[in-house]
Amino acid sequence: MKKLKFPTAQTILILIAVFVTVLTWIVPAGKYDSLAYNATTNTFTKTSVEEHVELPATQETLENLNIKIPIQKFTSGDIYKPIGIPNTYKEQESKPQGLAALATSPIKGIIAAADIIFLILIIGGLIGIMNLTGAFDAGISWMAKTLKGREYILIILVTTLIAAGGTTFGLAEETMAFYPILIPVFLAAKYDAMVGLACIFLGSGIGTMCSTINPFSTIIASDAAGIAWTLGLNNRLIMLVVCLAITILYILRYAKRVKADPSKSLIYDQKEALEKLFGINTIDKTTEFTNRLRLITVVFSLCFVVMIYGVSFLGWWFVEMTTTFLVGAILIGIIGKIKETVFVEVFAKGAASLLSVAFIVGIARGVTILMEDGLISDTILYHASTFTEGMNKGVFTNVMLFIYGGLSFFMPSSSGMAVLTMPIMSPLADTVNIGRETIVNTYQYGMGLFYLINPTSLILAALAIVKIGFNKWLHFIMPLLILLLITTMILLTISVY
Repeated sequence: MKKLKFPTAQTILILIAVFVTVLTWIVPAGKYDSLAYNATTNTFTKTSVEEHVELPATQETLENLNIKIPIQKFTSGDIYKPIGIPNTYKEQESKPQGLAALATSPIKGIIAAADIIFLILIIGGLIGIMNLTGAFDAGISWMAKTLKGREYILIILVTTLIAAGGTTFGLAEETMAFYPILIPVFLAAKYDAMVGLACIFLGSGIGTMCSTINPFSTIIASDAAGIAWTLGLNNRLIMLVVCLAITILYILRYAKRVKADPSKSLIYDQKEALEKLFGINTIDKTTEFTNRLRLITVVFSLCFVVMIYGVSFLGWWFVEMTTTFLVGAILIGIIGKIKETVFVEVFAKGAASLLSVAFIVGIARGVTILMEDGLISDTILYHASTFTEGMNKGVFTNVMLFIYGGLSFFMPSSSGMAVLTMPIMSPLADTVNIGRETIVNTYQYGMGLFYLINPTSLILAALAIVKIGFNKWLHFIMPLLILLLITTMILLTISVY
């Protein structure tokens, strides 16, 4: 038994893919009709298994389909994905996925997730170039001296800033760039890698869970529910402050214990290996932070500033973000006077170091493809929506929280979940006499809480970068998750009475 080890992230995802494949043989196939807006022809396309019908893009069409969303939400581009049409669920001919579908799902997933995979690989190349210049070593050494005795500020600052990005524009996939950069800083501050992982991942997780103005969850979900995104904003702000405070205090408590006695670390057996991995033992503490290295650090930092600005205000997505990091790497190579042949070799090695992470993202996307091809996601959604009929509003609200947590395993995309489920789930609020903003909030909180342990989300990719096992993450996160769940249920119940 002692020789048994917890499986790797890739193996966990393959096992989940096998489980989902079996589900496609057990769960009946079914599908909701969908409605998509065509900007070029100013029409709707109503899609069902039997047919595709062109309809005029008018408010009357939406009302006839029992969709209570203003037509302006479609014509303005706020809703840009097909939405589910209420009361149109139909059972379909079963489409069980066989061994061939299971075998090809990781490849299909890698192809489908090519955008984020290339972002991860280019970031790896950029970090390789940064390491070659020595700017990281000098910067970490400088920061360790500056924060000596006040290292806890690093925990508060990093978690809060990343949460701010999460709540405003959905900072999530982009955080993949932060782990190789910030983990060495936390190690140099005499914490363990779990502290750095927690600050980054939980900062992003709590921020997106309590999204306030995030266009990829709050705004698109509110639009799909037919309400203004400002409804429920006060409750989300309260949740953000309370949950972020609980999370920071939890991390600080663990970090203080590890700093006082490194053997208390949950990953103490990996201490030397992680320090070697992130180059802590090789950092030359006498390295001078020269003007050239300062300029390189500024260019590196500007990559993230430009990326955040582009995503927030210019409508950028993966192509533009990836290009920003590639251009940043080239500029740093020029400033650092790195020879062209050396640049190419180091950049390629840096990208290769994150190749396993890229595969994890692809395999996770493959699991989603299996569910879509097996037509089981809508069946699960249909039965979840009928399960809540006739409930007390306090019970209903908390049940919806768990339903959305469960659905997020099958639909890990926040925007995809919003447009598919909101037209179907939000009318349920009317039947129990609560505001539809409550459904929007339960969607966010349910997805956000399960995101912290959801193997089809980004946690396995993050753990692969830091070389920490999923079992050790569960050991760390479960007490906090239970605390956040209880807090969320209490605040949600108060909000509907």
